[in-house]
Amino acid sequence: MNAQLMLRRSVLVLGVAGLLAGGAYAQSADATPGQQDVSSDKKDIRQDKKDLAKDRVDRNADQRDINQDRRDLNKDRVDRNKDQIDINKDRRDLRRDDAQFGVNSAQAQADRKDLAADRADRNKDQRDINKDKKDLHADRTDRNKDQKDINKDKRDLHKDRKDLRQDRRAHK
Repeated sequence: MNAQLMLRRSVLVLGVAGLLAGGAYAQSADATPGQQDVSSDKKDIRQDKKDLAKDRVDRNADQRDINQDRRDLNKDRVDRNKDQIDINKDRRDLRRDDAQFGVNSAQAQADRKDLAADRADRNKDQRDINKDKKDLHADRTDRNKDQKDINKDKRDLHKDRKDLRQDRRAHK
């Protein structure tokens, strides 16, 4: 009888131990809503940090483009101004050669040719200036958009960190 009683008690103890182990496993495998919120908030924070880093890279690239466009714009303005000075000189030379040698003289014809070439250069430089202005405006717009994205990502990150703190407090 003693062996039979011992066997019954062993089976009963194993059954109770199994129930306790099953309950513990069920609690650890199935996360509570608070744990899920914490996990979700952590994931959101990681994503916000990635977005923030990408937006900063974009903004910095746009700033480099802006700086390059400014340099190009300034160079084109210098070139255009030099061409305008050449045009003014060629006009003076043309008037002087027209008066001294005549309208159809070789000197006057050469001055007209120089004047036409200088005007073409000046007009090309002006077109470059206009293109650089458009590029500069587009780059500034892009940089401003990227800065807005950065600000939004910072707000999202702050909000997600706040949510995480609240979820951790509620979970305890």
